[in-house]
Amino acid sequence: MVEELPTRIAVLGAGPIGLEVALYSRYLGYRVDIYERGSVADNVRRWGHVRMFSPFRTNRSTLGLAALEAQELNGQLPADDALLTGNQWSDHYLTPLAKTDLIADSLHEQTTVLSIGRQGPLKGNLIGDASRADFPFRILLREQFGIEKMKTADVVIDTTGTYGNHNWAGQGGIPAVGELALEGHIEYGVVDLLGAEREQYAGQHVLLIGAGYSAATSVVSLAELARSHPETHILWITQGAARSQKHSGPIQAILEDRLPERESLTTAANRLTAHDASPNLLYCPETVVDRIARDERSNRFTVCLSGTHAGEVQVDRIIANVGYHPDREIFRELQVHECYASEGPIKLAAELMRNPSEDCLNQISSGPDSLLNPEPNFFILGSKSYGRGSQFLYSFGLQQIKDLFTIICGRCELDLYRSIKHTLSDQ
Repeated sequence: MVEELPTRIAVLGAGPIGLEVALYSRYLGYRVDIYERGSVADNVRRWGHVRMFSPFRTNRSTLGLAALEAQELNGQLPADDALLTGNQWSDHYLTPLAKTDLIADSLHEQTTVLSIGRQGPLKGNLIGDASRADFPFRILLREQFGIEKMKTADVVIDTTGTYGNHNWAGQGGIPAVGELALEGHIEYGVVDLLGAEREQYAGQHVLLIGAGYSAATSVVSLAELARSHPETHILWITQGAARSQKHSGPIQAILEDRLPERESLTTAANRLTAHDASPNLLYCPETVVDRIARDERSNRFTVCLSGTHAGEVQVDRIIANVGYHPDREIFRELQVHECYASEGPIKLAAELMRNPSEDCLNQISSGPDSLLNPEPNFFILGSKSYGRGSQFLYSFGLQQIKDLFTIICGRCELDLYRSIKHTLSDQ
């Protein structure tokens, strides 16, 4: 498993963790190629209007700060305690980081990874055999204008995340009848309801589906929109019950939450489900979508619901904040052992299930072994490593990177984050 220099490392995805992986690799002297299907931090930009729960100090690395400082690109760095929006994070940290010399020359934007295999063995050959590492990875790419190319690498690190690979709004996690055909007319992301998309939702009848923090963000924004545009109406449905002894509403509250922004959002969303809290909002728990149709003349949806509030409703817009899942297609020809429930790598999934917590801040490091797959030198890091789970934290991703390179370099004591921190503090 130890990779002597010069090894070529392929990093899939130029999101936050992909950039940090590439930076760590370059500091150690490895040759790196970063393949990004769009532009740097594209997925962050998709929810860029949303304010993060955690402060900037937990969403940057000492290596990143050092790289920016070395090229005098740190002039607009936020304060460590600042709560940034996604766009601010991208503007002031991620995008400048991608422009540093250590990353810029390795970055290949507008380049989609189509498939990964080995130069020789098929998926069913040399099962669980470390000798598969003797054969380089072959990576099929599609560049701009549809041009396809084949590249090789000794190590592949998948940091492509999950945002954009949405789940479905239908019962049981499969598409509702009609949903597949109408996918392009349904919004599965976090809409900028009070900004860029305000005019598209003001005065509309909106169906909101979901019970996570994305749905909480959406319902709070929709309620605010309805206050200034009273003709706006919201129907919010969740599969779960309205309230229980454990929870005060559909959005799970964290006892003595250490993230005030998260606590504030949870409280605001749950309050909207109280009787007469908002005359423009109807909350329907224990209700699911069975069928969706759309009238092309009126552009309105007819949605059939089942459960406690079964019936047929007509709406102008549908926001389905129903979560995301990993894209596993690109590594289907590799020997990757996945959890049958979360679709994350099995070793890490087992560790996460062994140490469950309602609060993502309570996560503990699972150690380098949790990153290993039957496929030698193939690793899944970042939010994608959590599969369908939504509790991934950037700081945990940095811990994964540190653990990963103790494997690749064969040095259990290696920790560049600590080394660079000491260097900076001595200046």
